[in-house]
Amino acid sequence: MADEGKPTVQDYMTHDVATVSPDDTVRDVAERIAESDEHSGFPVCDGRHVEGFVSARDLLLEDDHEPIFKVMTTNLLVAHPGMEINDAARVILRSGIRRLPVVDDAGNLVGIISNADVIRSQIERATPGKVDKLMRTLENIHGVAAREERQDVPLAKLTPTQSKVYADELEGRRYELERGLAEPLVVIDTGQELLLADGHHRVKAASRLGIEEMDAYVIVIDEPVDLGMAKTAEKENLESISDIDAVDYAHHPLIETTQRLQEE
Repeated sequence: MADEGKPTVQDYMTHDVATVSPDDTVRDVAERIAESDEHSGFPVCDGRHVEGFVSARDLLLEDDHEPIFKVMTTNLLVAHPGMEINDAARVILRSGIRRLPVVDDAGNLVGIISNADVIRSQIERATPGKVDKLMRTLENIHGVAAREERQDVPLAKLTPTQSKVYADELEGRRYELERGLAEPLVVIDTGQELLLADGHHRVKAASRLGIEEMDAYVIVIDEPVDLGMAKTAEKENLESISDIDAVDYAHHPLIETTQRLQEE
C-alpha cells in the first residue's frame, strides 16, 4: 500500500466510469465509440466486476452481432485505489496503455486512472510549496530555525537519503535534463553535509550524463540537529550518488490481471 501522505490512485482517478456488458454486441459498442468524443474503449463489467476491456481495435473485422465477451481483452492490467500515483504512472508508461482500470479487493470497478490524470498529478505537485512544507516541518519537529536558498549544488558533495531508483524512470529524467526541463533538487544543508531530500532519479541521471552541478532549493539549518534522513543515509552506507542502485521495476503488489482475479 502507499505510504501515508503520498498521493494515491484514488486521489486522481475518475470515479464515474462508463462500462459495457459482456453480452453487448460489437455493433452496440462500435456505435457508442463512434458517438463519443472521449471513449475509444470501455471496461467490460458483469455488474461492477471487471471481466475485461474492449477497444475500437478489438472490434475491427468482427461480426456486428458477435458478443463482446468473445472479442474483448481478458488479461488486462488493473490497479488498486491505494496504489501510489507514481507507481501507476510507471505502469502506464511502461505498458503503453492510456487507461488503467481501478478495482477493489473483490475485483469490482471503482474508477479508472488515465495518462492525463497522471500528468495532472505531477503538475499539481511540482511547486515550491513542498519545500516550504518541509522547512516548516523541520522547524516544528526539531525546534530549529531554517531558511531557504536557491543555488547550484555540486553533485559530488551530496549525500543521498534513498538507496534505490527505478531504471526505467531514469530515461525520463535524462530526457528532461537534456532539454533543460528538470525541476530543482531539494537539499538540506546541516552545516556538516548536504542531504538530498528530493531528486534522486534526477541526480542519478545527471551523473550518468556527466553533469557536475544542479539547481536546487537548499534548506539551511544553522544549528546541530539529529535528522532521521541522515540516520537513514548512515544506516544504508549512502555516501555518494554512486551508492544509489538503479533497479528494474518489480511487479507492484497492487497490480494484478483480470485473469488472476478470476482464478481466485
